[in-house]
Amino acid sequence: MSAKGLAQLYGGRHDRVTYEIRDFLTRTVVEYEWTPVDSDAECFDALGTTLAHARLPVLVLPDGAELVEPSLEQIARSLGWISEPHVSTYDLAIYGAGPAGLSAAVYAASEGLRVVLVEREAVGGQAGSSSLIENYLGFPSGVRGAELMERARQQAVAFGAELLLMRRKIRGEIRQHGSRSAFSDGTQIAATAVIAATGVAWRRLGLDDEDRFLGAGIYYGAGTSEVLACAGEDVFIVGGANSAGQAAMNLAQHAASVTLVVRGPSLSRTMSSYLANRIEQEPRVRVLTGTRIVELRGDEDLASIVLEDDRGERRECATGRVFVCIGGVPDTHWATHTSIACDPRGFLLTGPDLTPDLLDGRWTLDRAPFHLETSVPGTFAAGDVRSGSVKRVASAVGEGAMAVTLVHRYLSETFGEEGTIGTPPPMLFGEAGRWAV
Repeated sequence: MSAKGLAQLYGGRHDRVTYEIRDFLTRTVVEYEWTPVDSDAECFDALGTTLAHARLPVLVLPDGAELVEPSLEQIARSLGWISEPHVSTYDLAIYGAGPAGLSAAVYAASEGLRVVLVEREAVGGQAGSSSLIENYLGFPSGVRGAELMERARQQAVAFGAELLLMRRKIRGEIRQHGSRSAFSDGTQIAATAVIAATGVAWRRLGLDDEDRFLGAGIYYGAGTSEVLACAGEDVFIVGGANSAGQAAMNLAQHAASVTLVVRGPSLSRTMSSYLANRIEQEPRVRVLTGTRIVELRGDEDLASIVLEDDRGERRECATGRVFVCIGGVPDTHWATHTSIACDPRGFLLTGPDLTPDLLDGRWTLDRAPFHLETSVPGTFAAGDVRSGSVKRVASAVGEGAMAVTLVHRYLSETFGEEGTIGTPPPMLFGEAGRWAV
């Protein structure tokens, strides 16, 4: 059932699990064909059985392996992406495989450090969900976010970085001179230095039924896996920054109409001018400023939304797809039980932003923290997770590279010019030492 070199996916048009698989395959640059299956007739044509017996979704890999109701971890394992750590102790552990983490892995591995990159989901972070990145240096025609991140992954691996993907429910401790982590599958790793590049998670609308419609009308990010399915439909995008603008231009190539719902008074405050100008000239895209979604309506699938403008006036709009691109919240829940200081919004504080009162009781060295160093010596932050960072791919890549330079300085001053691997702290997993990445 699988075409040569192409995975085949069978599942419902508005099935949440099928959507998650499609999104995962798209972000990991796995070429696939999706056959929607919502009736016995469609199921019999595709799989030779009825819906009651098919156990959808079904994914057939290029080698012919058939995965029935697979989890994302099972898919990744079947594709050969899940491996065991080669050693127990590394010079550097990087958490998060977005632009900052991948950049750090490339530079650390190319400069001879023994480095491991840990990611709980797919490579790429939010950048991997971008339909097109047009203002990244060296790509005058733009580049798909997933493609750029896959190139970075290949580059990191070529230099010798180890990637541990689909690693969830981590327990660990971070302290001066090292960190230790234990994974749910029983494997453990230790590292002398750490770079936290865990990025941000998509901000939610905070509406009733949002979870119920996830994958059945509500989608987070640019919807790169949903573009073809939007043909002839009226779709809505929430957000006024670049990610929303790129999503609008991409979806406008297929949808009947695209409506940008922007809470602020204009696009100019949050979106690059080149992109805002294109949106103004695109006839299929309209912009509603001073507007927000206040209600989601539908039975099993999203059928309509209720909009409210800044005058309090409401109106209902029919639509089966809403893409949410309203920025993110920092992925720093894992830092709660560590000595790492965060700002009021939860972003990691580094370098000059660490005031003496914040360092009191946390900092043990005579010197001040390096520019990207957190309140724990030897633990650095890079990319969107860092307080005050510029939320751009190029900035995250630059911070990842800079963090590796500072890791070298830390290893040199702590263990001598050779940067010998130190002895990480003992593995202690009391309740106060539990955290997850």
